[in-house]
Amino acid sequence: MSFDGLFTGAMTNEVASKLTTGRISKIVQPSNYEVLLTVRANGANYKLILSAHPSYARFHFTNQNYDTPSEPSMFTMLLRKHLNGGIIESITQLDHERIVNIKVRSRNEIGDEQYRTLVIELMGRHSNIILIDEDRQMILDSIKHVPMAVNRHRIVQPGATYISPPKQEKLDPFQTISEEEFYQIIHHSEESASQAIVQQFSGISPLLANEIVFKGKEQFFDTFNMIMKDIQLGNLSPSLFRLESKELFYFINLSHLNAEQTIFPSLSELLDVYYFGKAERDRVKQQSGDLEKLLQNELSKNKKKIKKLRKSLEDTDKADYIQLQGELITANMFALKKGMKEIEVVNYYDENGGTMVIPLSPLKTPSENAQAYFTKYTKLKNSVAHIEEQIKLTIEENEYLETVIQQIESASPRDLEEIREELAETGYVKKKKLKKAQKTSKQKVTLDEYISSTGELLLVGKNNKQNDYLTNKLASRDELWFHTKDIPGSHVVIRGKDPSETAIKEAAIIAAYFSKARQSSSVPVDYTEIRHVKKPNGSKPGFVIYEQNNTVYVTPDEELVLKLKK
Repeated sequence: MSFDGLFTGAMTNEVASKLTTGRISKIVQPSNYEVLLTVRANGANYKLILSAHPSYARFHFTNQNYDTPSEPSMFTMLLRKHLNGGIIESITQLDHERIVNIKVRSRNEIGDEQYRTLVIELMGRHSNIILIDEDRQMILDSIKHVPMAVNRHRIVQPGATYISPPKQEKLDPFQTISEEEFYQIIHHSEESASQAIVQQFSGISPLLANEIVFKGKEQFFDTFNMIMKDIQLGNLSPSLFRLESKELFYFINLSHLNAEQTIFPSLSELLDVYYFGKAERDRVKQQSGDLEKLLQNELSKNKKKIKKLRKSLEDTDKADYIQLQGELITANMFALKKGMKEIEVVNYYDENGGTMVIPLSPLKTPSENAQAYFTKYTKLKNSVAHIEEQIKLTIEENEYLETVIQQIESASPRDLEEIREELAETGYVKKKKLKKAQKTSKQKVTLDEYISSTGELLLVGKNNKQNDYLTNKLASRDELWFHTKDIPGSHVVIRGKDPSETAIKEAAIIAAYFSKARQSSSVPVDYTEIRHVKKPNGSKPGFVIYEQNNTVYVTPDEELVLKLKK
């Protein structure tokens, strides 16, 4: 665990050093688990993200832009009521636990001074953000409610008394302890040395314990003291470690990992890089679950529909045989009588002179039987064109659905809102009833911007609304347009004429990255001038045809894409 008790303490010190005596000026809730505070302190504005996510619980300064929901949640409204305009009195950690208290002094509706504490509990799936009335130690509300049915010993609901999570009876790692006592504690444990350190000292995770044992070899008492002293003095090295299968972060160097290490100026900058993409993808996943399920169901229905249509098309192959039966009935009309159930006739079209048994309706006259066969033949022939058209339209719809599903996978929360609007306009989901203020304001299309290594501006459409705007309205005729070949993906445009070869390659890599082929290698990407890209009348959003294109093969590179992001 990277975000252990000692990391929490270091993070608390970093935040407290800048925000104590600061004024809370803005509160938003970007997702179900996150709260974003904007604090004015020491002549600067700071954005502090608090997260109670089951996997990404954390708190730190952020420079990232979080999308603000159009309507604030009830919890947001309550936080604004009690904390907006309040002064941060203190930011403290509870012992060495992953619990942080932000004490705020504010005024109520009649101007009386009041104290509120915002508690951030960073405990995996039990993480929470809780607002407390300091005087009464009463819970005003929390981002997650825990009723008695879930935990009878610790209720987290409005009106309940706040009770801290049970303390772990462990030793303070910063407290002076003799070498003899230290090894006595370690050797009396039935666990390994690193596990014993975790069990006996508060705030230490297996990650840190493994480093202590690794660096200290068999005699790691001195290593333990040295590391604890560095942490106490603030001699930190916020680092991101890249291993083959995963990434880890910590606030000191971890030599036992033997991994590629990137050092950051602060803990917040480290966490901003590590968490933002992961947390944003999770927010999109939360918000897009219903859309993905709907689109996958439509896709599944269409695949079954195509299967049935192709079966019907196979049935139309019998049309010529049915026509032959009608002709043979007509040729042998003299031998037929009403009431016959079948007739065996010579097949004049068979070179071997074989016969054919033709079923008849006993209720029809010979001429009516012949006419029934000719009518069936005509229906089958006429249905061929209709069935082929239906298959074509259904395949096109599936391509559109697959494109939207791909766009959801790489969407930001803002992109997701535009995708939802598009699906409402195309009839896949119900339109939201907007308030009058929302109806009058037309939402501006915002594109992702990248700067190539040679300085050219690259624009990317992350959904069909953005793709249509970029390709059909914004881009100039002479500018280069990129799209993965026969693969759902984003439209990418290089602004300006005569781009460099480097910009062309990087634009192709971005197009491949924001496509269904993100995890593939050697992805074909077509590019041509905007003048050769056309949108057919009546086509689905984001659909275009193009000609006179070149193709380049590239491998998506996430690190490069993030580096080029403006």
